[in-house]
Amino acid sequence: MRNQKYYIAIYDYERRIIIDSLNHLRNKLIANGRYTDAVDEILLKVTNTKKKKFKIIVQED
Repeated sequence: MRNQKYYIAIYDYERRIIIDSLNHLRNKLIANGRYTDAVDEILLKVTNTKKKKFKIIVQED
């Protein structure tokens, strides 16, 4: 199976919500003595992403 990359467009406040939610989940896992490897990996990906500006052009038929 080939790894596929996905790109999503999110606003800054949405990014902050994602990071806060992942941190909350990570803290719950730590409190329950469970592994946080998967959450850590996703958290690093989200926090280390580069910002890219782009235009959205809406065309009506």
